[in-house]
Amino acid sequence: MSKQELPVLASECCTPLIAEPIAEEEAAEMARMFKALGDPIRLRLLSLIGAHESGRRVGDGVCVCDLTGAFEVTGPTISHHLKVLREAGLIDSQRRGTWVYYWIIPATLQRMTGVLALPETLVADAR
Repeated sequence: MSKQELPVLASECCTPLIAEPIAEEEAAEMARMFKALGDPIRLRLLSLIGAHESGRRVGDGVCVCDLTGAFEVTGPTISHHLKVLREAGLIDSQRRGTWVYYWIIPATLQRMTGVLALPETLVADAR
């Protein structure tokens, strides 16, 4: 399976990490996603894409030209970080003419959130 062909599972399938152990294969897959967010530039890029209304609509997207101005690094560096996010399955993109447009993949972010979510019993106990 190529890096761009990650299976996207529904959030109901992911057991919260704290409720029961995560399977080895899923842990490796999820670690790659979390590792992609371990860089401040990539975390900010994901945040910028998600903050744009069009970045939250699959197939619509935010132009890369609207993202590069927020950073003090070169365009190729931004492209590299976007590639890492795309290969981790966090964002997707489409070339339109000379520009590339990026959007978040909501199902992947839900899956990541689901793995770290506290079971309701623990949330209630914490209150």
